[in-house]
Amino acid sequence: MLNLPNFLASLRILLAPLMFWIILNPQVFTQNGFDITWNYYFASLLFVLASATDFFDGYIARQWNQMTMLGAILDPLADKMLTLAAFLGLMVMGDASPWAIYIIIVRELFITGLRTVAVSENISVKASWAGKVKTVGQMIAIGFLLMHWPFATALLWFAVILTIYSGAEYLWGFKNAITRESK
Repeated sequence: MLNLPNFLASLRILLAPLMFWIILNPQVFTQNGFDITWNYYFASLLFVLASATDFFDGYIARQWNQMTMLGAILDPLADKMLTLAAFLGLMVMGDASPWAIYIIIVRELFITGLRTVAVSENISVKASWAGKVKTVGQMIAIGFLLMHWPFATALLWFAVILTIYSGAEYLWGFKNAITRESK
């Protein structure tokens, strides 16, 4: 069902590859007489708009009681597509540490695998506050990296720490859920 929250998540999915393309093609701006900073501004603007849809799709779904199975699939997929498009683009352009991006991608794949197992076993392991804080930390780091602001690299590594912590917390919750189910 395509309600407003699912539309917003779908919009985020569409904005991710566009932002990725902009990050990877700064010459589009520079060859047309614009300073390279316009590339940073435009990629950042798309990222902020897409990130805002993450807040609003969840808020609207809860407030208007429009949570759907499609939304439960689209929302985390859209989040991952947006953050990974930004991180990979920044890495390819030499603006983000490959090791930091590798750790983030491995964690995301691992947790996605755990979620798949949990669904197949009919086990509910909900997103934690640590996961939400991780997402915000990653988004702030991406914003600083896109704009080439001071402390961007430090924020990226802080986001990596949050990513590892939230992954461990999710793993712990999954283990506890399996233990409860087996009793």
